[in-house]
Parts: sequence; C-alpha cells; structure tokens
Amino acid sequence: QVQLVESGGGLVQPGGSLRLSCAASVSIFIAMGWYRQTPGKQRELVATITSGGSTNYAGSVQGRFTISRDSAKNTVDLQMNGLKPEDTAVYYCNGRTGLINYWGQGTQVTVSS
Repeated sequence: QVQLVESGGGLVQPGGSLRLSCAASVSIFIAMGWYRQTPGKQRELVATITSGGSTNYAGSVQGRFTISRDSAKNTVDLQMNGLKPEDTAVYYCNGRTGLINYWGQGTQVTVSS
C-alpha cells in the first residue's frame, strides 16, 4: 500500500521558518512535491522535484522555499523561510508515477502574529 505521511506543520509568525517532511512507503515515484490548498480554492503547486533532482517552484515561493529529496530514505522535505500570512494553507505531499498521483493527508501551516 502506498502511503505518504507529512509532518512539520504548525503556527509560525510572519518572517519565520518551518520545515515540512514527507515519508513515502515506497520508492516508485518519478517526481515528488508539495501542494497547498486554502478553503474555497483549488489545490496549487508549491514545489516539485524529480528523481533526477530537477526542481520547479511556484513564483510566489521562489527564493523563499527549498525542496529537497532523499531517494535512499524515500523522503521529500520543504524548507520554508520568510513565511507570509498568505502562505497559510493545508500543505499536501504528492508522489507521482507515470499514471497516478498519490497524496498525503495534509498538514496545516498557519502564518500569523
């Protein structure tokens, strides 16, 4: 059974940092990444990383967030610096094979003073 388990969300003040981690139960993904969603809005891409290490970031997080992947441990992390209130959302880990997207259960990130 394929499982993605996120950790590391929480409450942080504007300008602060958080690190999200996602552990996968299998090593089948050609790409992994993070998406986020707020109430009433569609889930949006935050950052992705391929098995070869190529990365892609949403323009709104470029320069503030860094995605990394440890293929040996089947993990993908998202280091978030310079957090803003508009980064508040539920963050979902994603793993993609050629045909199927797998999702974690989500972790809440709240940026507020």
